[in-house]
Amino acid sequence: MEQLQSRVQSRDLTRAEVQKEVSTVFLAKVFNWMAVGLGLTGIVALLTVSSGFAQTLAASPLYWLLLIGEVGVVFYLAARVEKLEPGTATWLFIAYSVMNGVTLSVLFLMYSGASIASTFLITAGMFATMAVYGLVTKRDLSGIGSFLFMGLIGILLASIVNIFLQSSSLYWAVSAIGVFVFVGLTAYDVQRIKQIGEQGIMEQGEAAIQRGAIMGALALYLDFINLFIMLLRFFGGRD
Repeated sequence: MEQLQSRVQSRDLTRAEVQKEVSTVFLAKVFNWMAVGLGLTGIVALLTVSSGFAQTLAASPLYWLLLIGEVGVVFYLAARVEKLEPGTATWLFIAYSVMNGVTLSVLFLMYSGASIASTFLITAGMFATMAVYGLVTKRDLSGIGSFLFMGLIGILLASIVNIFLQSSSLYWAVSAIGVFVFVGLTAYDVQRIKQIGEQGIMEQGEAAIQRGAIMGALALYLDFINLFIMLLRFFGGRD
């Protein structure tokens, strides 16, 4: 990024070229941190299962405390990211990825390892397809972003209600709608992150770039994980 700034100052690049290069660098940073988060989650989940702690966790109130803690970290990051030191934001993202790995380990008790692996590949393919679409499309996705966000709120509320109702019909309806919502959010979030990179984030300094990259990585991480969980309900083989 510093090399790019020096090239701008020496007027080697036009404004359009600057915006394109900044966007590319920023997107690479976002996807790198997303990959770090997913990698940590996967490693922690496997370690939790292999240690036998997943069985204990599934029957313990600690599972729900961890879920509440994860929600708290996400909301705290979203509300305070502009005031946080970049290092603090980064470590909170890492902590969230680790906590999520612990809670997601219980999936290995519900589904076979082979079906989890195959669903992960399906998720990766769908995510990559929609990410590319979000990058290359000329269509403004901000309109459907608002619609998808309302769908996300509906999914959360319906999921909470179904904890008490235990309705299989509502369960499958939420899962099907969830797939479409998180597929759409992937394209929307990638386009939004690309636009952030093009709209002068370089001038805000390295701290703003790092914070923006972490928040972008968190958004895409959540899209991927939630899409994976929804697809696992359809493609996962019960263990």
